[in-house]
This record gives sequence, C-alpha cells and structure tokens, in this order.
Amino acid sequence: MQRDDGIPAVSEQDDLRPREPWRVRWARRAVTIPAYVGLLVAYSGLVPALLPAVALYDVARKSRFAATRTVGFFGWYLACEIAGLLAAFVLWVAYRCLPGVGPEDFRRWNFRLQCVWARALGGGAFRIYGMTIELDEPAALGRRPLLLLIRHASTADTILAAMLVASRHDIVLRYVLKRELLWDPCLDVVGNRLINVFVRRGREDTATDVASVAALAGGLRAGQGVLIYPEGTRFSTKKRAQILAKLAQRGDDVGARRASGLHHVLPPRLGGTMALLERAIGWDVAVCAHVGLEGSASFGELWNGALVGRRVRVRMTVVPSESLPTAPDGKVEWLYDRWREVDRFIATQAT
Repeated sequence: MQRDDGIPAVSEQDDLRPREPWRVRWARRAVTIPAYVGLLVAYSGLVPALLPAVALYDVARKSRFAATRTVGFFGWYLACEIAGLLAAFVLWVAYRCLPGVGPEDFRRWNFRLQCVWARALGGGAFRIYGMTIELDEPAALGRRPLLLLIRHASTADTILAAMLVASRHDIVLRYVLKRELLWDPCLDVVGNRLINVFVRRGREDTATDVASVAALAGGLRAGQGVLIYPEGTRFSTKKRAQILAKLAQRGDDVGARRASGLHHVLPPRLGGTMALLERAIGWDVAVCAHVGLEGSASFGELWNGALVGRRVRVRMTVVPSESLPTAPDGKVEWLYDRWREVDRFIATQAT
C-alpha cells in the first residue's frame, strides 16, 4: 500500500509485536512525564545562576567550555522532550477528532515527528559541541526493504540512524531497542506508536526476544527497514574481556576464535540478527560503521569534553539481496565478515 507521498504505509496488519499492558505503560509515563516537566522547570530557574559559575569553572580548567556546553545540551534535550510530547499530544487529538484519519495516517504523522525530533536533538548536539560529520554512503537507500546493522558505541547511535537513514532517505525504520529507553518519555510515547521492539538487556537472547524481533520483518516493503544493533550493548574493553572469558568457559572454541579477532567491537549476538537475516529475502542489508561518538557513553565523558570538536565519521555499505548467503552457517560467517570490516574501519580512523 502506498501513501500519496510515494512511501509505503505502515499497516496495522504488519504489527505482530507482543503488547505491553496499558496499565504498565501508563504507570511508567505517570512518573516520567511529570519528572521531565519538573526537570525543565527546575533547569529554567537554575540555569541563569548556574551557567556563569560553570563557565568560570571551564575557564579555570581550559576545557573549551565542555561543562558549559553540557549544561546547555541538557537544557536542549529537555526542551526537545517536552516539545516532542506536546506535538505527540496534538497528533493524538487530531487522530481522534479529525474525520477520515486512520491508523496508518497516525503512524505516518508520528514517523514525521520522529524525524523532526531526531534532527532537532542531533543537530543541536552537533552545534553545541562543535562537532562535524563525514558521511560515506550509497547514492540511494530504500528501493528495497532494508535491514540496517549498526555499530553500538553510545546512546547517540539511535539519533544517528534516525538522522542519516530515516530522515535523510525517508525510510520508516523499525527499531530493536533496549527497554531502558522507555524511561525516555518521547521514545516511549512515539516509539510505541510505531513498530518497534524494546528488549531486555543483560541476558542471553530468549525465544520470546527472538520472536519479538522476528515479528518486525512482517510485511516489510520498499521504503521500510529494520534496525538492529548486533552487539546488543555498547562496546567497552571490559565487556569484550567478559565475553571472551564466557566463551572460553563454555568451551566454545569457534566462538572464541571469532570474537578474539574483534578488537573495537563486540561479537554479534546471533539470536535476533540471524532471525532477521533468515527473513531478509528480497531485502538489502546495510552495515553502518561509525567513529567519534564514543565520548557520549556517560555524563562524565560529556562533562570532561570528550565530544567537543569531535569529527564523526560514518561509513555505510549496502549488500544487495542477491549477494546474501542462503545457508544458515554461511549467514553466520557472513555476519562476522561484515563485523570484521567494521572493526578494521574503526582501527584505521584516528579519533
């Protein structure tokens, strides 16, 4: 089904995700939405007195105003959250009150809101921290259904994909995200109106998780895609060492050999990613490698200037459907080959 803008609609029939009970959802929002409003009110009252003191602190430590920028970005983030929630409420009222508006229109509106929100938040962050971006990508994406495999270095990865793929190429992405992000009210409200899955981190892929991720493939068409972080969590040398130790403890020599060859990324978790690759018949697969956002993994890194003046390099390569292996074992080795390429890309980039 096509919309007037030529992009496929997101149909209710395609949404096969398990449903979170509405009581659970609204109990969470009853905490997060008032909390974010309260934080913005408190920030607005405190920042006139706080900002000069933080600026003097930055001058004393010669940090290129890293802490001042972080205070400014925190305010921008809160403003984007509240503006996004207000816009989401307006869309809900319009959906309920305007005649002739259906569920597909509502989802299309929310996709547009997601793109605007991501551009505002991500663009603001780049300006505030004085960052630049270098993008190496194919001329066009979205002519076929798309599976997007992206390196996981920070929370900002979510915004990066929305800016560079969803918004730039008008591709309606279905995300596999960690459940902790539901405590961000904009991601909770708008993310649950679209076709996304929020999975639990810190455990092995369960049959329920894999089935939820696989459900994202339902009815995927040109102009739509599924995004997954094959690593499952942000990279760190500590996490890499823990994974290697666990593989050795299990006696998984093949897994340990594959994982030991990756130095800047974690080995891909196979459950959800392989479930999607099994269903990627007629899809293209894009692999997104990026360097430069590692400094946004924690508040302390932001405060100390890890992102100030940073140049973010992004390389996106697309493997056409006809070049994908068909045998399951071949798909596993193919995935590791792609992740070795991402690892080499990171190794060759000076950050």
